[in-house]
Amino acid sequence: MEKVIYVVWRDPAVDIEEFGARLRKTLAPRLKTLGARGLRINVADHHVAPAAAIAQKHSEPPVQALVQVWLHSANAALRAPVDAAIAGVAARFDAYLVTESVPLPNVEHESSGHGQRTEGFAQIALFPRKPGLGDEDFLDLWQNRHTTVAVETQSNFEYLQNRVVRALTPGARAIDAIVEESFPTGAMTDPQLFFDAEGDPAKFEKNLKAMMDSVGRFIDMSRIDVTPTSQYCMF
Repeated sequence: MEKVIYVVWRDPAVDIEEFGARLRKTLAPRLKTLGARGLRINVADHHVAPAAAIAQKHSEPPVQALVQVWLHSANAALRAPVDAAIAGVAARFDAYLVTESVPLPNVEHESSGHGQRTEGFAQIALFPRKPGLGDEDFLDLWQNRHTTVAVETQSNFEYLQNRVVRALTPGARAIDAIVEESFPTGAMTDPQLFFDAEGDPAKFEKNLKAMMDSVGRFIDMSRIDVTPTSQYCMF
């Protein structure tokens, strides 16, 4: 089984709420019919509007939605019907083959897997590695050294690391990773809660510094996209 992440953009004439509804109500059943083994949809809908200040925008237009699909095979010919289904609801898309690691599974707010919105919000980050880092050093800094920092300095209750193996669509932006982290609702507007330091300014500063120091070692921070989204686990 292989995992493909589609970064999807809507037609500007289509409202974000309508776009999210199309992804869940039109695309999801179509992908199930096509044999998808699993599907998660992330969209920057009205539920996450309070988190607008957290967003970091490099891509233009900004990233607003992901479609994460598990397929028997991501080979081009076998994936073609899925690409066509995505094209039927999105103005454009970039597709990436990824390997998924889940250092922190969601056991606190588990989804039913039937399209219901997961509690809190899911922060999506797409980024290239820091220039000059080879594969071995990048993966060591990210997955071996940074993982503990990410879990210990934040109030996240889910943490997924998607290592980009390769782009599957021509012209897709060159990135090395797609990360998804889920947080409690209050963390959308409370930085201290986000950094697991509610009511403790000293701990907040300590955790913030530890996080920034860590990501600065392996992420090209000038080219990162960070998007707060609602998470919908479809099946």
